[in-house]
Amino acid sequence: MGRFVRDALRLSEEQRQFVELARDFAAREIRPRGRAVDEADTESPLDVWEKASKLGLTSFMLPEKFGGGGITDLLTQVLIQEELCHGDIGIGNLVTSNGFFSAPIENLGTPEQQERWLRPLTNDIPPLTAVAVTEPGTGSDAASIQTTAVREGDEYVLNGQKTWISNAPYAEYFVIFATVDATKRSKGVTAFVVEKDTPGLKVGPPFQKMGQRAIVNAEVFLDNVRVPVDQRLGDEGKGFSGLMRTFDASRILIGAATTGLARAALDEATAYAKQRVQFGKPIIEHQAVAFRLADMATKVDTSHLLTIRAAQLFDEGHAVAQESAMAKLVGSENAMWVTHAAVQTLGGYGYSREYPVERWMRDAKLEEIEEGTSDIQRIIISRSLG
Repeated sequence: MGRFVRDALRLSEEQRQFVELARDFAAREIRPRGRAVDEADTESPLDVWEKASKLGLTSFMLPEKFGGGGITDLLTQVLIQEELCHGDIGIGNLVTSNGFFSAPIENLGTPEQQERWLRPLTNDIPPLTAVAVTEPGTGSDAASIQTTAVREGDEYVLNGQKTWISNAPYAEYFVIFATVDATKRSKGVTAFVVEKDTPGLKVGPPFQKMGQRAIVNAEVFLDNVRVPVDQRLGDEGKGFSGLMRTFDASRILIGAATTGLARAALDEATAYAKQRVQFGKPIIEHQAVAFRLADMATKVDTSHLLTIRAAQLFDEGHAVAQESAMAKLVGSENAMWVTHAAVQTLGGYGYSREYPVERWMRDAKLEEIEEGTSDIQRIIISRSLG
C-alpha cells in the first residue's frame, strides 16, 4: 500500500507531508484511544479533536483563503482519510467531519457565506458542525424530505424532525436540508445554515450504537425555527443538487475510510498469524489461514485502487456518481468481510474485547448503511449502465 502511494501516485512534498502527519497522528493519538472511546459509548473524544485541530488535521481540506490547509483535491484527502482511519475509523471520521459540513457551503454558498461559516472552522480549536438530512421516514430517498421551510418576509420558518445526525450534541452550526414544496421532491429541497442556539432548535439524547461511537448521533427537532434569508444556501430548490455533489465526494471518502479500517484488520490478523503457533508451526504457515490472509490483502488493495480512481476522476471534473458508488460499495463490504476474517483468524481472542478486531467489525457495519445503503449504491451503479 505504501509503495503504491509513494511511487505510482508521485505525491508532491506537501501531499506527502500531510499524509505522513496523518499516519503519525493516527498511530500516536488515535489508535491508543480506540477502546476507551468505544467503552465510553456516547462521548466524543474532544481532546483528540483539539490536538488534531492544532495540527491542521480538522481543516486541511479547506481553502487557504479561509485559513485552511488548502488541500482541496480529493485524491490527497482520500490518502489522509485512509491513514486517520487506519488508527480508528470512528475517531478518524470525527477528525475530518467538518469537511462534510463545509462541502455544501462551498458548493452552494456565496463568498460572504463561505467567509462567515468556513473561517471559524480553521481556528486553533474550531467548532464541531453537523449536516442534517436524514429523517425518521426519509433515509436513502433524500428527495422525500418532509422538514418544511416556509418563507415569511425576510425569514424562513423551519419545522420538522431529523434523526441520526452526527455530532448533533456538540455542533455549533447545522446545515439543515428542508423542502419549500414537498410536491416537487428534489426540486423543492433547499439548504440552510442554522446556529445551535436558534430558538426552536433542540437536540435529543445521544443514540447508543453498535460501533463508531467516537461520533455521537442524535435527533434534531425544529419547532418554528426562524432563519434569515441570508442563511439560505443557494436558491430555493438547489439544495438537492448540492447535496448530491457532496455525496459524490463523501462516498469516495467513505471508501478511503473503510480501506484504512480493513488495512488495520489485515495488519492485526497478519501479525497474530505470524506468532500464534498451532500443530507445531505459526498458523500463517497453514494454508487455510494463509489463503484467508491473501484474500484479505486482495480486498484491501481493491478498495484502495477503486477509491483512488474515483478521487482522480472527481478532481478532473468528471461526473462520478457511478465511481463514487462503487468506491463506497466495495470499500464498505470489503471492510465488513476483512474485519470478519480478522476475527476468525484470531479465534477466541478475536471475539474478546481485549483485542481490537471485534470492535472494528462492529465499526465496519455502519459504512454499509450510512449515506446510502449497499442496495442504493447498486441501484446507482446499475442505472449508469443503461
